[in-house]
Amino acid sequence: MTETLPKTDVVIVGMGAAGGVAALPLTSAGLKVIGLEAGGWLDPRDFAPDEIRYMQRNWPMTVQKAAREAPTVRASANDVARQGGHPMMNAVGGTTMHYWAQSWRLNPWDFQVVSATESRYGQSRLPAGTTVEDWPFGYDELEPYYDKVEYSVGISGQAGNVQGRINSAGNIFEGPRQREYPMRALRSSPFTDLMSKAATELGWNPFQGPAAITSELYDGRPPCQYHGFCNKGGCHVQSKSSTAFTTIPKALDTGNLDVVPFARVTEVLVDKSGRTTGVAYVKGSETFVQPADIVLLASYAYENVRLLLLSKSDAYPNGLANNSGQVGSHYLSHHQGAPVTALFPRDLHNWYGLPAQGVAIDEWADDNFDHTGLDFIGGANLWVHTDRKPISAAKMSTFGEAANWGSQWKAFIRQNADRSNMSYIQKTTLPYEDNYLDLDPVVKDAYGLPVIRITARYRDNEKKIAAFAQDKMEQWYRQAGATKVIKSGLGNAMGATTHAYGGTRMGDDSETNVVDRWGLTHEVPNLGILGASVMGTSGARNPTLTVQALSWRTAEYIVDNFQSLTS
Repeated sequence: MTETLPKTDVVIVGMGAAGGVAALPLTSAGLKVIGLEAGGWLDPRDFAPDEIRYMQRNWPMTVQKAAREAPTVRASANDVARQGGHPMMNAVGGTTMHYWAQSWRLNPWDFQVVSATESRYGQSRLPAGTTVEDWPFGYDELEPYYDKVEYSVGISGQAGNVQGRINSAGNIFEGPRQREYPMRALRSSPFTDLMSKAATELGWNPFQGPAAITSELYDGRPPCQYHGFCNKGGCHVQSKSSTAFTTIPKALDTGNLDVVPFARVTEVLVDKSGRTTGVAYVKGSETFVQPADIVLLASYAYENVRLLLLSKSDAYPNGLANNSGQVGSHYLSHHQGAPVTALFPRDLHNWYGLPAQGVAIDEWADDNFDHTGLDFIGGANLWVHTDRKPISAAKMSTFGEAANWGSQWKAFIRQNADRSNMSYIQKTTLPYEDNYLDLDPVVKDAYGLPVIRITARYRDNEKKIAAFAQDKMEQWYRQAGATKVIKSGLGNAMGATTHAYGGTRMGDDSETNVVDRWGLTHEVPNLGILGASVMGTSGARNPTLTVQALSWRTAEYIVDNFQSLTS
């Protein structure tokens, strides 16, 4: 028996980073919104600092749905897809409950990779087989929405370019912003001070990175206590700016938002004309239909694509909004592999802290440097941070100086537990014609529905960026006094990741893109997509802040055009 509920103006599928932001401008304008979330509510008592519970067991109280629908992965269509882990979680606030909280804007180059590359280096510099397109708008169009999110959610940082005024204490390469961050940057640490000094000696411009973490009292939330456990852990004092503690409560305060937890959406519904009419979801043992004038999918890249492909009808026999065959295309994920690890001759005073408490180098990101003599385009953001806990320290490399077990290992760990560091290097990744998402023909979830299959691998362009970035990272470590440096492999297949892009790409051309410049699907005008699945380029950045800015922009467009979109 299926129960049909009263109609609402907007239904949002997923109340995480994207949906949790979009709810605020929608409800503030008076629209009635139902937010459907596959997980439940968490509170600070769920976030007790516990390295085993959160960093080894992966949020046991909320991960069940995500784990059962983990994507399968293969490097090419000739390989067998294998199911691995799932990096996401289900809860109100979504992955903003346990992410690192690095909150970067994209650089202006990231919006115009094709035109900027052709203008500077010639058309032949674009890698063979890439499907990359310029965004349908530039950085300047998104900047006001970056600003709105930074102040509504609460981002700490040091601006490097305020209305064209450059401040070398911040990122001198960033696009111009309207104003400073709402909070000063997180404090440095003895280790990040050491690395900043080394970067300055190399002639580079180090700066404290932006974070969705309070560095001072903000919006009624206390400042960060720097106790650690932000790496896959929540914040028991609510200084991490999750949407569960920022925009969602504000939207609830309007009286126009109703959040339905543990609601597992199975299908987006359409009428005979092909317009969406709402969604079907399961809660417990009951099935419900939630009618709505507008449907917004905000369930992360893999699930956004999966829901569209599962929602077949006479109007869309190959999946919703997929008559052009573009759903699942242009997939990419950050090349987050190829780490660099260093051993130092002395303690680094790097215990606890948090992964967003770090120092960045942007000299080698995007097109901030001349690629004329190089055989790749794009680059990498170099990042080192303060974040060490007992179990992670015990897992450190012995750098060939001792066995990985027994008394030698114990002696090495006792002496060197605070003397190593692993960098975090994010690199430009481009979409390619045979990197894509589709439904796995064999593996099913608990409801018997196919999971997403990832078919993707890194290409020469990305591997060359990785090798280049590793060399720069080694140079930085050596300048800071490292005695040994290990550069790990460059990687091949793209596994499931928190930095997944594409599958419902945004663009003006409906033949090569799923959504238009406002995030609404070309084929279904009252269906919108929120999340990194609409992004066509990754930059050398975490996607969350850009996802949230795009979500706010889509929500504002819906508010301003609600009558025409629903008539």
